[in-house]
Amino acid sequence: MVLTEILKDALKKQASDIFIVSGTSIGYRISGKIVRLSDDEILLPDDTNILIRQIFEMAGYSKDQIQPDSKNEYDFSFSMAGLGRFRANIYRQRGSLAAVLRTVMYDLPDYKSLHIPEKIMNLADTKKGIVLITGSAGSGKSTTLTCMLDKINATRQGHIITIEDPIEFLHRHKKCIISQREINIDARDYVKALRAALRQSPDVILVGEMRDYETMNIAMTAAETGQFILSTLHTIGAANTIDRVIDVFPSSQQHQIRIQLAMVLQAVISQQLIPTVDGGLIPAFEIMNVNNAVRTMIREQKTHQIDTIIQSSEGMQTMDTDILRLYKEGIISKESAINYASNSEMMRKRIG
Repeated sequence: MVLTEILKDALKKQASDIFIVSGTSIGYRISGKIVRLSDDEILLPDDTNILIRQIFEMAGYSKDQIQPDSKNEYDFSFSMAGLGRFRANIYRQRGSLAAVLRTVMYDLPDYKSLHIPEKIMNLADTKKGIVLITGSAGSGKSTTLTCMLDKINATRQGHIITIEDPIEFLHRHKKCIISQREINIDARDYVKALRAALRQSPDVILVGEMRDYETMNIAMTAAETGQFILSTLHTIGAANTIDRVIDVFPSSQQHQIRIQLAMVLQAVISQQLIPTVDGGLIPAFEIMNVNNAVRTMIREQKTHQIDTIIQSSEGMQTMDTDILRLYKEGIISKESAINYASNSEMMRKRIG
């Protein structure tokens, strides 16, 4: 079995992910659903080992560096000439090697074709503070960040530093100078890379993921000193995101963090991908811009009231409002609208 043929076939079928796991056939994720290539071609552990060694070789690892038995997981990205880029995660399951490959386009995505609203793209004009893009894994957070970063790169001058694990989209130098750093290759971890970034004359810092309180603490300090920070969290909803950030810190620091977060947070975008009636996927967004009312709610531990502010404020929208719009426009089904809504019962009543 040849890896290049699998990759070509996956791209031809517009698969977002490729699964190489022993005990089943090669699998693709197409429009959110898993499709197996053949029920007759079951992968054995030796088959997955051969394919995974081909992945390592394509990524430029030498034979001395390829020691998958010495480590349980590998994260890296690689390119295939003339086709595209792939983000790889190599792991072990049931004692054998397995891999999931995420397909990444060479060309940067166009935000209009991805249905990212102008209200979100306009956040790229922010000069300082923190903007968080949130959602579950595979909801398109990295793609939204990439589109915003590309707008910054095309419209203003400065130094953009990205800290990613791994690098997905490759950015060209346009009006900005862009330094893209990959964890485990260009930097040891997010904390050290973020600390170093503060000494690299940054204007914009993209942190691939806020993983721990130390990363969050440094990011907030950077935002206080005038940098613009873009990052992601695996949360759904603005109120949940704020609570998650604060809860990461020890209880003795949480009061101070609330004050600090209220000062530097500029916006929280939550997104999810919803199946369309024609078999595709479309994003739905919640948009919260941090105004004086939201800042007060954060400081006074009243984040449960933030949804009310989002509903009543111009330029903001709740997730369920956007889902209802998609349903009324005939883009998604009634079942999808109810299943993906934050409040399923209320959505059922609104649809009627």
